[in-house]
Amino acid sequence: MSAPSAPKKIVLAYSGGLDTSVILPWLKSRYPGVKLYAFAAELGQGDELTAIEDKAKKSGADAVLVKDLRKEFAEDYCFPMLRAHATYEQDYLLGTSIARPLIAKHQVLYAQKVGADAVAHGATGKGNDQVRFELTYLALNPELSIISPWKDPQFLEDGLTDRETAIDYARAHGIPILQTKKKIYSQDRNLWHISHEGAEIEDPAAEPNERVYTITVPPSKAPNRAEYVTIDFEAGVPVAVNKKKFHGKGHALIALLNEIGGRHAVGQVTLVENRLVGMKSRGVYETPGGTILYEAHKALEQICLERELYHEKQRIALKYGELVYYGQWFHPLREALQSFVDHANQVVTGQVKVKLYKGRATAVSATSPQSLYDTSLASFAMANYDVTAARGFIDLFGLPMKVRGLRQRS
Repeated sequence: MSAPSAPKKIVLAYSGGLDTSVILPWLKSRYPGVKLYAFAAELGQGDELTAIEDKAKKSGADAVLVKDLRKEFAEDYCFPMLRAHATYEQDYLLGTSIARPLIAKHQVLYAQKVGADAVAHGATGKGNDQVRFELTYLALNPELSIISPWKDPQFLEDGLTDRETAIDYARAHGIPILQTKKKIYSQDRNLWHISHEGAEIEDPAAEPNERVYTITVPPSKAPNRAEYVTIDFEAGVPVAVNKKKFHGKGHALIALLNEIGGRHAVGQVTLVENRLVGMKSRGVYETPGGTILYEAHKALEQICLERELYHEKQRIALKYGELVYYGQWFHPLREALQSFVDHANQVVTGQVKVKLYKGRATAVSATSPQSLYDTSLASFAMANYDVTAARGFIDLFGLPMKVRGLRQRS
């Protein structure tokens, strides 16, 4: 099969994982003479980036750029999403979803810097990431050609049809990989979370093995004594943990909460989700720091936001979560919703204490100079409260129901 208009320079979003490790040499054979640039984002993957530059060059890259994006990831992506209190299908805290637009953005910037005419990624044709990468490319530089090997018929004709054949391909080309056919989990890790797919996780009737947990302990191995952590917020942004300030160091704040929450098995979720492309998939997610932050932020919003504003913000959070999951971070609707979210969060300032115990993170106290909670009004005491006003309120509020009730009886 002849290649489509062959690109001269390609920037590949490179993680060092199985898929992109295989794709580098494959691109060389697919487009003879092409110059390959590997772009790797440091997003808090732990030791996954160790020797990644050397690995990329041995796999076929002509040049490699590794960029530390942890601060930007935390403060310009995770925290805005936190202020929206966005989730997808109730339980997923969007750890992979929120990272892809950032990677793709800097991939585009790198492509512009080196004069590349194409960008590429290693996401499959069945998943969500292909959409997240490609929508960002289109939004930020629609003139770049997009190369997606898993959607290229030649890729399949070359025998690359699944992770098992990718392992065979890697071994045949001398590409160092950690995956084996017995250890076939697909994992995505960053500062916000780690996700796990594959093997027994793909069967909704099977309980995932405890060995899958990487940054958290199984609940059975969590301490028998609870631990309390206090988090300070300013306008919806977490700025301190246990009185230690992290202004301008959001990535360090999340890392600390990951460590604290991880030892208490906080943030473990197993769920079946509806992918954007139509099928259902099952994954195991670990988001210890994010879970603590969401719990704390929710407790502060509950005392600081007026009722109608709070309820509208909850409705917006559903749409915001969908936009992030669908890869529409740079969509004008997400940007407009962000303005609403940030305006609402101007009063979300204060301190929350969260109790961590055996996999649970529970906000047990919240204080704020902007609190709308009035203890005298909330109590059962009736002093200084016009009880007759309540009668009139109910009569008027219930008038439509009363009229309908009378009509039904006639």
